[in-house]
Amino acid sequence: TIVGSTEPKMAYAAQLHSRQLVRMQLWSMSKWARGHACSTFSPAASPPDAAHRKSAKAVICYAVESLPRFDAAFYDRARTGMTKVDEVVVPPRDGRTFKVPAGHVFRIVSVEGPQVGDLNLWNSENLLERFYSSKTRQLHATHLTRGDRLWSSFPNMRPMATIIHDTLEWYGWDEDGGGVHDVIGSRCDPYTNAVLKGVDYNNCCHSNLTRALLGEGVSDAEAYVHDVLNVFMCTGFTKDTHQYFMKASPVRPGDFIEFFAEIPLLGALSACPGGDCGSSHSDDDTRCYPLLVEIYRPMDEVLSDWPGSPKSSSYCGNHGLK
Repeated sequence: TIVGSTEPKMAYAAQLHSRQLVRMQLWSMSKWARGHACSTFSPAASPPDAAHRKSAKAVICYAVESLPRFDAAFYDRARTGMTKVDEVVVPPRDGRTFKVPAGHVFRIVSVEGPQVGDLNLWNSENLLERFYSSKTRQLHATHLTRGDRLWSSFPNMRPMATIIHDTLEWYGWDEDGGGVHDVIGSRCDPYTNAVLKGVDYNNCCHSNLTRALLGEGVSDAEAYVHDVLNVFMCTGFTKDTHQYFMKASPVRPGDFIEFFAEIPLLGALSACPGGDCGSSHSDDDTRCYPLLVEIYRPMDEVLSDWPGSPKSSSYCGNHGLK
């Protein structure tokens, strides 16, 4: 029995109505499923002009010619005579953070064996500005190398870091269509792993990055973890089914990828539980190795020629609203 004002009565009635609607929808869905359980669906027939439709010319989505050019001469000078000021070792199946002042260089190094790393970047002065992997992919390619930039999220939309050296640049594209330093995959995570395998695994890259950022005092760290640059990871799409694949990374001890920090950065790197990602991930079955992050300061005379951090996007931000 409901007593009191009419508001609780109305709320209760609304709840009953909502539950009734849900039951009707579930009943309808189950009836449809029973009726179609034994049905077979044939693929749609090709239209007469199918060949013509599929022959449309491919067009590059973004005209990137207007982007600032990669100043190879400047970045080569920045690499010459730079001084190491810090380093961080990332243990296998774990994550660590590191900070890079604007105008400095950071290098991710393979030190003991072939190992893939998942990289997150934030503006160290504003964690809401973070690496935007899909926009980076659209502006550059599915895999990155020297001369490519790591772009930040909206509304800033500016280069966070520039890749200035890559010892795996020689790899290019293999016969499977694979490349290195992937911005296709998001990161291995415990949620997908639980769906696919039905187990809890706490050393996926998502969890490693979350713990690392928690160590910086960010209480809601998981909300800031984002899609990554898969450093040293060799991936692509299969030619027949177009599924995402991985294969053993070509990285070897001594190989490295190097970035110039265009803005002040907080980075987090996970040494992926998949090791070289040639067999599995999200488990303890694969041999894993540590990764090394080194921070360098270029010579003062070089930095005096650097124009400074790029400005954020000039978009007005009103989205057509007055």
